[in-house]
Amino acid sequence: MTVDASKNRDDHDESLKSSYFNLPPLDVSIAFPQATPASIFPPCASDYYHFDDLLTPEEQAIRMKVRQCMEKEVAPIMAEYWEKAKFPFHIIPKLGALHIAGGTIKGYGCPGLSITANAVATAEVARVDASCSTFILVHSSLAMLTIAFCGSEVQKQKYLPSLAQLSTIACWALTEPDYGSDASALKTTAMKVEGGWILEGQKRWIGNSTFADVLVIFARNTSTNQINGFIVKKDAPGLTATKIENKIGLRIVQNGDILLKQVFVADEDRLPGVNSFQDTNKVLAVSRVMVAWQPIGISMGVYDICHRYLKERKQFGAPLAAFQINQQKLVLMLGNVQAMFLVGWRLCKLYEKGKMTPGRASMAKAWITLRARETVAIGRELLGGNGILADFLVAKAFCDLEPIYTYEGTYDINSLVTGREVTGLASFKPAALSKLSRL
Repeated sequence: MTVDASKNRDDHDESLKSSYFNLPPLDVSIAFPQATPASIFPPCASDYYHFDDLLTPEEQAIRMKVRQCMEKEVAPIMAEYWEKAKFPFHIIPKLGALHIAGGTIKGYGCPGLSITANAVATAEVARVDASCSTFILVHSSLAMLTIAFCGSEVQKQKYLPSLAQLSTIACWALTEPDYGSDASALKTTAMKVEGGWILEGQKRWIGNSTFADVLVIFARNTSTNQINGFIVKKDAPGLTATKIENKIGLRIVQNGDILLKQVFVADEDRLPGVNSFQDTNKVLAVSRVMVAWQPIGISMGVYDICHRYLKERKQFGAPLAAFQINQQKLVLMLGNVQAMFLVGWRLCKLYEKGKMTPGRASMAKAWITLRARETVAIGRELLGGNGILADFLVAKAFCDLEPIYTYEGTYDINSLVTGREVTGLASFKPAALSKLSRL
């Protein structure tokens, strides 16, 4: 895994500046009077209906362990790294020590969590920083889960233990420049040769790809025309990953463009359980649950920040919390969080009972992200001018939510998945277009 040394250089440069100009370190209490920045994260005030009571003691313990780590280790540095669009590699061992990577996978050094424990852990990471939750989700609920569901026993033994410790990092490459929502039409090819396969093509928006040790890549078998899965090492000849710059959201996540030019993959690294696009749906079913919990966590964090801010910040001689319109907005945010949590929790229970359908997962992801968008927008209003500063979390969360609203199925596509399930009619490819494609 590549280690980013720029943090040390930046610290050195800042030290030289302070020494040269004889400036003291910035005092945040002076920079932000009457308000505490998110680097000192507030206590959780968003569990108004005591949803903790719905969790088992184990799930409650995981929730608190993740919350404490995120508030202590990540909150103080997240705005700085978000602004620079760099990844804080030094926190990876601390995230690894939480023992949540691998989520619901049992054995191979993985924690074997319940789907609910995995979900609340995801929410607690996102409550402080959405980028960190995406980093773990890509690594754990996509890449690791694909190896667990679709890999051979040898592959599981070889890759999962180090991935579970976060001593090696993985990414998951399905999306291509021309195929996002229509991912099943991917054009990257896999041609069988003696002893293995040759991969040729491109992938885009692949989180963790610029520093991942292991890349799970999907390609179309040139012989069968079906989609297969492959495990590719980061140093494979012909493989390049280039960072996508200038994102407005999830800036800490290192999304990349992957170019595959005659990349050889040995037979032993082909995932035997991926023989069609439908095989990826087993993984996407779980990951979509986790993605639905990201905006729950983001909204919790925004509410918690706003709750503290309104009581600290004074205008016209009174705390902002004393004004009726501010209270009304705060209560609307709080109500959204309660409803979002309940939908997310129920989705987990349906999954555990084998009753979760693609439509139910899609509606949860679509509806929760819609409500989260409303919640963080209200939070941005409540913070006034400070609502555009990453230091107070809300502006950062406002931007981070936009890619989450889009990935793992846009709001519209997820709505149509549910619409297909409740009507029995698919609307992804209108009838007129279907007829034209047959001409």
